[in-house]
Amino acid sequence: MTALPDNLTPVRDAHRFDEARLSAYMTDHVEGYRGALSVLQFEGGQSNPTFHLTDGGGRMYVMRKKPPGKLLPSAHQVDREFKVIKALSDHSNVPVPRPYALCMDDGIVGTAFYIMQFLPGRIFVDPKMEGVAPADRARIFDSMNDVLARIHNVDYRAAGLGDFGREGQYLPRQIARWTSQYDLARTEHIESMELLKQWLPANLPANDETRINHGDYRLGNTIVHPTEPRIIAVLDWELSTLGHPLADLAYNCMHYHFGSGFGAASGFAGMDLAALGIPLERDYLAAYARRTGRAGIPDWETYLAFSMFRLASITQGVYKRGLDGNASSTTATLYGNRARVLADLAWSLVKHRA
Repeated sequence: MTALPDNLTPVRDAHRFDEARLSAYMTDHVEGYRGALSVLQFEGGQSNPTFHLTDGGGRMYVMRKKPPGKLLPSAHQVDREFKVIKALSDHSNVPVPRPYALCMDDGIVGTAFYIMQFLPGRIFVDPKMEGVAPADRARIFDSMNDVLARIHNVDYRAAGLGDFGREGQYLPRQIARWTSQYDLARTEHIESMELLKQWLPANLPANDETRINHGDYRLGNTIVHPTEPRIIAVLDWELSTLGHPLADLAYNCMHYHFGSGFGAASGFAGMDLAALGIPLERDYLAAYARRTGRAGIPDWETYLAFSMFRLASITQGVYKRGLDGNASSTTATLYGNRARVLADLAWSLVKHRA
């Protein structure tokens, strides 16, 4: 029998639901389901609570649901997650868990949810993958690169995702959105952030492409095969939309520029990449360009600066919520420092062009 992941806990009190009602739903809507449902909850900070399900025959599933309570209309859209996973499962070679059922009826488990295949494997939160042999690290990085190229090579219209987001002008819209979000959460003057707010809209790359964007593509959001150095599934499509593929690529490559001060998100700037088995950034970009039919990656520093600006705005929001009493003071301090570090790093990449 497949071993259970080590990050499972009993269902937390705030997330309990009627398991018998879910079992009855699965009997009617999930092919092959065999009663006697057992439920555990994945620990961690997912905004959409995630559960591990096992049926009476030992078959395993994953359920992701909206959290309980009053929610913003545009948040926690599990139906969007299900839509993109199903489209990719049916119409592409992008590795995703098989989707089984989407339920928008709040009467089953309290909120909308979907059920997908459980895939056993390894999840590496730290991209340095301590304990993995350098040769295997190299293969896993190459697999991560290959899978991102597959995502961006999908014909999203043919896959039924033509209405999954707005086509074109992704970067201008994102910069405007995250500028507004940052201004609402600003707690102090960060000069580099103010400079980026002015510089980015005035220096956008000329090429405007539209592809499926994962939105949070990193090693920690993939499942690596239990023993082989290859990715078998991409998870956490909550932020996915139609957008510029090179923004997705830049987000994936930020770890090349991060040092050790980012906690679980720490990167490998200044490290001996050859000894680690991690490809140089330029080689990683060249592999992606080859896989997506590009002659090169122009304006790379601009895409990186945008991705860091976006992340700085997100972390500033976390910091502000911490100050408002919605997070621990330790977390608030950590994210406050990160916002400034991210903005300073982003500005250092492009200030020579100012």
